[in-house]
Amino acid sequence: MQLMGRLIRQTRLDKKITAQNLADRAAISRTTLQKIENGDLTVEVGLVFEVAFIVGLKLFDLDESGISKKINQIDDRLALMPKYARKPVKVIKDDF
Repeated sequence: MQLMGRLIRQTRLDKKITAQNLADRAAISRTTLQKIENGDLTVEVGLVFEVAFIVGLKLFDLDESGISKKINQIDDRLALMPKYARKPVKVIKDDF
């Protein structure tokens, strides 16, 4: 989901589609779109595929070995975009 969310965000920004416009076209809330773009696993996979289709994202064209490489490429590209387009960095404390 993380890869899909990042691809959706990148494609949306490349096509200069606002988050609100995409949310309206998908008939979802902007909050749900943000969850999709952040790779939140609580979002129904059908909604994720619908949003991906709306932005024109090609699905199922990567092999498993290319997924981590693609995530890194997208992160590098998003790092060059304005701050609002970048995913916030969360430090997770997992000390038990």
